[in-house]
Amino acid sequence: MSAANALLRAIHLRLSGDAGLTALLGPDGICDRLLTRPKLPVIVIGEMETRDLSTAGEPGEEHFLTLEVWSQGEGRRQALEIAAKVEALLDDVSMALDGAVLVSLLRVGMRSRREMKTKYYLAEIRFRAVTE
Repeated sequence: MSAANALLRAIHLRLSGDAGLTALLGPDGICDRLLTRPKLPVIVIGEMETRDLSTAGEPGEEHFLTLEVWSQGEGRRQALEIAAKVEALLDDVSMALDGAVLVSLLRVGMRSRREMKTKYYLAEIRFRAVTE
């Protein structure tokens, strides 16, 4: 398993294993794409970019990941509440990866907006991870 896939799996397991977050989202509230008629709120594992960060003696990768929190009924307040919970669960945590080592996982930014096309609220949380 690649380090990127192992990281995504560990993030999914950590988020889906939290009872408080599951209570906010429902049992199927984390996915890898926004469906045509989504059951909101939902967390979508969004864009991920991976770069080589190897040194002369150690392999390594840098990953930039966006998690999208989509909300409708409770609007921006609900999206930001869920985003705060996601940040608390992932920012600067230690997680075991299958076949790789997580050196760091840090939140690097967040933005929220209303999507004009769908009228849903979206909070995008950006993380930077380093794996070896």
